[in-house]
Amino acid sequence: MLTASMGMRAQSDDILSKSEENGWEYELRAGVNVGGATPVPLPAEIRKIKSYNPGLHGSFEGVVTKWMGAQRKWGASVGLRIENKGMKTGADVKNYGMEIIDEGSNVAGYWTGYVNTKYNATMLTVPVMANYRFCDRWKVRAGLFASWKLDGEFGGYVTDGYLRQGTPVGEKATFENGNKANYNFDGHLRSFQWGAQVGGSWRAYRHFWVNADLTWGLSDVFEHSFKTVSFNLYPIYLNVGFGYQF
Repeated sequence: MLTASMGMRAQSDDILSKSEENGWEYELRAGVNVGGATPVPLPAEIRKIKSYNPGLHGSFEGVVTKWMGAQRKWGASVGLRIENKGMKTGADVKNYGMEIIDEGSNVAGYWTGYVNTKYNATMLTVPVMANYRFCDRWKVRAGLFASWKLDGEFGGYVTDGYLRQGTPVGEKATFENGNKANYNFDGHLRSFQWGAQVGGSWRAYRHFWVNADLTWGLSDVFEHSFKTVSFNLYPIYLNVGFGYQF
């Protein structure tokens, strides 16, 4: 039994060794995403950011890289990543597009006061990257990613202010002295996102890498038809973690 196990391991090592000779590289990565969904730049409706909690949101990814050329300096890679992105924020706003739930009914208009937001999304992401290797310990990459939403939420509450129904001068509904009104935009989150990604890796040990990647979404987190929030929110996240190279 032991002899068979050792033989299978030797055969596996031989296959991986031949793959490396042909320029193929395989890596499993785990990390955390820190960032948020933000307008760029901040619009006039947001007067003051009062709190921000990025949280720690995990990711797990498999990456295949093909190194090319005699010196194996340049390469192309494709990955498959399941990840979570999110944030919690609080802000003072003025004439901020909003649709609240008041006594079981949805009321749309313009909110002035405090707004609390929680965003969370589970994504299946495919990054396609160009890679450059400076030496055996350092490599960098840049490219594009595409993400499909598996699950998501975007909601929160408003308080200490008032809602002008329909227009900025419409009928006023006031929420003060601890009174809150909830809102929920879960059903309006975009199913498909895409953007740019840049990153780098440092080899800490023979098989272990330390990785850092910045992803900058180039599509709004909301569907194009959703107009309640009058500006785009772009998911911008830094992923830091480690990888095991086979």
